[in-house]
Amino acid sequence: MNVMTTSKLEVVPLSKHIGAELRGLDLSQPLSEADVAAINKAWLDHIVILFRGQRLSQEDQLRLTAYFGEVGALGRPPKYFPPGFNKLLPKIMMISNIRENGEPIGALPDGEMMFHHDMIHHDLPHNGTMLYSLEIPTYGGDTLFASGYAAYDTFDPALKAKLEGKKARHHYNYGSTQKGDGKGTEAFAQSCHPVFRTHDQSGRKSTYVNRLMTTGIEGMSDQEAQPLLDALFDHTEKPEFIYRHQWKVGDVLLWDNRCSTHARDDFPADQRRLMLRTTVAGTVIPT
Repeated sequence: MNVMTTSKLEVVPLSKHIGAELRGLDLSQPLSEADVAAINKAWLDHIVILFRGQRLSQEDQLRLTAYFGEVGALGRPPKYFPPGFNKLLPKIMMISNIRENGEPIGALPDGEMMFHHDMIHHDLPHNGTMLYSLEIPTYGGDTLFASGYAAYDTFDPALKAKLEGKKARHHYNYGSTQKGDGKGTEAFAQSCHPVFRTHDQSGRKSTYVNRLMTTGIEGMSDQEAQPLLDALFDHTEKPEFIYRHQWKVGDVLLWDNRCSTHARDDFPADQRRLMLRTTVAGTVIPT
């Protein structure tokens, strides 16, 4: 794999289709225009970018997120936030299983999570998501990222033709969608977006459905749509399209929700996990 270098920055690919580690920058300090341009290019080229060994304040993380576009809103009504959010600046989300008085102080506290796009259930989904790790368990809790570009480029042409130009329905309800138990989180929104999305900056097409939130295809019966969706889910999640990230304290990871899905492995419930999350707001209606 080739390493590209600017005055301070190395871009080291992490897998064939997705992910690159960016070395040589202290993100606690303001970046030059040249470095901001370089990290934006790396993000568009590699979909997921990683910075190791960082020490950021909340203000630093908001500034860093803004290098990639407008900082996004949290996406949930305030009444649904756990108590730990009172300690954070606006537009920062706490992802944590840490409990106080038996209740999690953060969002998405426990367990694994199927592949999904963040905020796909909104009419204008966020372009990107950033996570900064402060505490991690001794094992588990890996995040897996799958390239929607690679999946689209290699999907069966006959199946692709049946889905080209179609829109899929998406629904935020983790419990009933993933487990079928009807006890999921209240659906704050639902949406329809193209099955194959054209990236507004790169111009490339990617798969834009996911196993966790996609519930059907407009203009198709469930009996017709589900086999096509299952085939697309299985194809998108092939190991050759995936980068598995094993977290370290001080990692900063930014991924492009327009052209990738991500999933989370299970981890020990009795070990602390704490991350801070920000997002890059959507800029165009997906087409």
